[in-house]
Order: sequence, then C-alpha cells, then structure tokens
Amino acid sequence: MAALTLVGCGRGRDTASAQEAPPQPPCSSAKFEDVPLTHCIADPAQHTVRVVLGPSDGSPYRSLSELAVSLGEKAERVAFAVNGGMFDAEGMPIGYYVENGERRHTLNRNEGWGNFHLQPNGVFYGSGGTWVVRTSDDFAAKVDKRPEFGTQSGPMLVIEGRLHPRFDEDGPSRKLRNGVGVDKKGRAHFVISEAPISFGKFARYFRDELKTPNALFLDGSVSSLWDPHTGRVDGGPPLGPLIVVEKRHKAKP
Repeated sequence: MAALTLVGCGRGRDTASAQEAPPQPPCSSAKFEDVPLTHCIADPAQHTVRVVLGPSDGSPYRSLSELAVSLGEKAERVAFAVNGGMFDAEGMPIGYYVENGERRHTLNRNEGWGNFHLQPNGVFYGSGGTWVVRTSDDFAAKVDKRPEFGTQSGPMLVIEGRLHPRFDEDGPSRKLRNGVGVDKKGRAHFVISEAPISFGKFARYFRDELKTPNALFLDGSVSSLWDPHTGRVDGGPPLGPLIVVEKRHKAKP
C-alpha cells in the first residue's frame, strides 16, 4: 500500500509528581500466523465513530486523502479512518447506510453474487459510545430505532463466536482485506491486512486473538487506512463509505 509521507520530584514522597504518560496510538502492527496486519482500536472512552460519504453538497470523496484535505484544521481530531461498506460505481452505498442519523440507503438482503451477498452479511452501527456488529437479519429483527451511524457490508466474519459457515480455516482465496469487530468491553477493533489473507484466517484473528464475538468484513483489495500518527494515507482505486474515528473532546478544567 502507498503511504504519504519521571519528571522532577519534590523533597517528600508525598510531593512527588510524575508526568502523565502520553496516550498510546490507536493503531499498531500485529501478525497472525504468517500474515502482517495493522490493528486499530476505537475505545468509547477516548473516541467517537461516524461514517461519511462526502461533503453535504457534493459527490463522495472516493479517497481518504480527499477526506483529509477537506477536513482542513479539523483533521487533527482524527485518530484514524478506514473504508467500510459496499458501494456502486459512483461510490454510493448499496446496503444500509446512515450518516448523522439520516438514512441514505435501506437494508439490502437481496440474493446475488460476490462477497456482499455471501449470506449472512451484516451491519456495523452505533449511537454515542455504543457500537455493534450484527447480521443483517438480526439487525432487521431487533433494531427498531435508527442509529446515529450505520454501514452494511459482507460477509460476516464471526457470528456469535463462530466462523461464517462458508469459510474454511484457511481457504485458497487470499486478498488484502479489512474488517471490524466489537469486543465485550464495547471497543471496536479495525484490522487491515498488509498481505493477502484468507477469509478463514482473517476471521480467526478476530475470534481467537481479539475475542470479538461478532465481526464484519468491510472490503477487499481496495482496503485502505488513514493513520495520522504515522502519516499513512493509503491510495488506490476509488472508495465508497468511509468510517472515521475521532478523538473525544476533553472537558476543560
């Protein structure tokens, strides 16, 4: 992938002071079996999550660099961003999509070809600091209040602690992939492979290493990451929906 370029103590123990350790960057390198990965964590205590297509009065951004440029000074709020959700040739979502509480596309449970229609597919959605991954059928049956954000993709990687029923442990189809899963603490784990990986191995990383009972495939060969901490902004083919993780505003003392 392409990339852009103890403090002083007082006399007494009770007066000692220590500089607060800087927060850990949200994204770090990882490896599962033989495949290098980048693993980014969105923590509800530190971050907010939103999805975006493009400016309110324009066409989809189609790239993370366009998003970065459009944000201007607000880009400093971004912890990281990834692409997430299936889309058409114009970059518009073909499945459930809600941005800032406005539904832009309804849930899509149609039969068809390709990864998106490898049932069950699913939805990553949330409001406030509560983020969830569900199968599309489960979403339709149990979610009756529109979330602040939502994006549909597929297939599911992990469903209630089990691999997608169509996956082998380590099948022959290997491509770059990215996905998201939510752990029992409510943290969203975003993972992008830095080398081709099978669906089964990718899903097992979410299940066995990250302990996410449900995880969703977001995209394949176009998988992209913007990591401001390292200056990484992936380029490549045009994208669709983007998932933006931003730092929470800290209350002034």
